[in-house]
Amino acid sequence: MKHIKLKTINLKNHAQFNERWLQDIIADDPSILGIGDVILRDKERIHIGAGRLDLLLQDADGYGRYEVEIQLGKTDESHIIRTIEYWDIERKKYPQYEHTAVIVAEDVTSRFLNVIGLFNGFIPIIAIQVTAIETPEGIGLQFTKILDTVKLGYIEQDEEITELTDRNYWEKRGTKNTVGLVDKILEISKSFLPSVKLSYNKHYIGFWVNERACNFAIFRLQKNALRLEIRLPKTEETENIIINSELDFLDYDKRWGNYRLKLSEKDILEKYETLGVL
Repeated sequence: MKHIKLKTINLKNHAQFNERWLQDIIADDPSILGIGDVILRDKERIHIGAGRLDLLLQDADGYGRYEVEIQLGKTDESHIIRTIEYWDIERKKYPQYEHTAVIVAEDVTSRFLNVIGLFNGFIPIIAIQVTAIETPEGIGLQFTKILDTVKLGYIEQDEEITELTDRNYWEKRGTKNTVGLVDKILEISKSFLPSVKLSYNKHYIGFWVNERACNFAIFRLQKNALRLEIRLPKTEETENIIINSELDFLDYDKRWGNYRLKLSEKDILEKYETLGVL
């Protein structure tokens, strides 16, 4: 097969294309950024005293928002500050959402990565490099994620300093009935992982396998309910399984990578096979 050398162009120095053109392209189809199933929430959003936010994107499921700053050429200090400033304004004004700062530039420099590396983990930020490719049909755009948000450590990574409790503690905090529901989920887990055991911690009930924490799911108990949090990547296939089963789906926690379900005894009895699949 013949190799074709692609011709890239510099948008910043191009007479025909500019930042507004790139902004419009992304606004028409935000999915091209590669940050998930996102939709356009606002464009040129005015922040008094701080300027205009290029794009505000939102997860299609409504739980995450992305403050997007677009820059042609190399990343520079002013755009970094602006990106963080917009993110900070939005998260304070709308704390019910999970906010992520996003900067899109033609050249994400090593200096930028060094600066962002100092506080990434405290400020969730994504850096995306855009490459413009000239073809006979027009201009194609390739978006490459250079820097992603830092993932939080899984719960078992902090297990050694977690205060352990026992079954009696959870029967008082929840009820004997809700702890009994945990036992039923344990039975399902044993069908594919015979050595699994329950681990009673102060803030949740988790799992142990071969005397080590293995929290593929955790439980949070209340007096009248059991919340099951299953660690799985967010996919359309998994969501379809949950929705079609008519389980009480609360939400997907992006910070921890968990599907959160509210379960009753009836749910566990009637949806036994579905829970096993998950």
